[in-house]
Amino acid sequence: MPARLLSLCAALFLLTAAPAAAQQMQCGERDRVIALLTERLQQAVRARGIAGRAVMELHVAPESGDWTITVSLPNGMTCLLANGKGFEPVESAQPARGTPV
Repeated sequence: MPARLLSLCAALFLLTAAPAAAQQMQCGERDRVIALLTERLQQAVRARGIAGRAVMELHVAPESGDWTITVSLPNGMTCLLANGKGFEPVESAQPARGTPV
């Protein structure tokens, strides 16, 4: 997985941590959350990175393209940060589009 994707996900986590906390993220014991993603949703870890003292992971179901971003905390809890559909791996960096800032 490209390092840029991990950086983007970590930045997303840092930018959305406060609003997400206010919306009551769904959290549970890591073993139970990972079992749910693996067994029920057929998602496996495709990328992992460190955000402060937390571990951010991107889980993907290869057949459906469904994905979930989780954040695991030092206390053993794992929280669902975001999820979606249509995940497609990118083999090489794509050029930026739009007007430069």
